[in-house]
Amino acid sequence: MSSFLNTSSLAEGLHLRPARHLDEAFIAGLYRSARPDLQLIDGEEELIRTVQEQQYQVLQRGAGDNYPDAMHFVIEKTGASVGVVMVDFGHNEVRIIFLAMVPEARGLGYGKEVLMGLQQAAWQVRAPLAVVVWHSNVQARRLYHQLGFVLEEAGDMADKLVWRPERHSPQGEARVGV
Repeated sequence: MSSFLNTSSLAEGLHLRPARHLDEAFIAGLYRSARPDLQLIDGEEELIRTVQEQQYQVLQRGAGDNYPDAMHFVIEKTGASVGVVMVDFGHNEVRIIFLAMVPEARGLGYGKEVLMGLQQAAWQVRAPLAVVVWHSNVQARRLYHQLGFVLEEAGDMADKLVWRPERHSPQGEARVGV
C-alpha cells in the first residue's frame, strides 16, 4: 500500500492526493458525469438532479457505512484534477469503491495507470483486488478484463470482478504455471 500511495510508479505527471473537503463539488460533479444512466430518467431536470444527488449520497453513505477506513483520492495530471478513486484496504481484499475520470480524460489511459498501481498495492499485501462494475459500463468492463480481472459474482445490474495477486505478477501480467 505504501508504494501505491507513493505514486511514482504512475505515468509521468499523474499522481494521487488525498481528497479534501474543498473537493466535494468536483467529486459530486464527476459522479454525475460518470452515471449517464441517471440522465435517462423520465422527468424534469430538477427531478433528475435530485435523483443524481440522492444516488451520490447513497454512494457516500454506503462507502462510509461499509468501508469506514476507505481512502478517497483525487487523481491529478500535471496539477489538474482529472479523476477520483475511493479504495478500501480491508482484511480480505482491496476494494475499489469508485473510480471515475472527467469526460475529457476518459480513454487516455489514466484509469488504467491507477488500476495498475492498485494491482501493485494488492500484490504487495497479497490480497485480491475487487470492483463492482455496471453491466452498462462496457468500456470499464473491457479495461478490467484486459488487466486480468475475472467475474466472481454475477448480478442483475452489475458484476463483481476480482484480480488475484497469486495469479499475476505485480505488473498485472499472468504468471505461467500458477
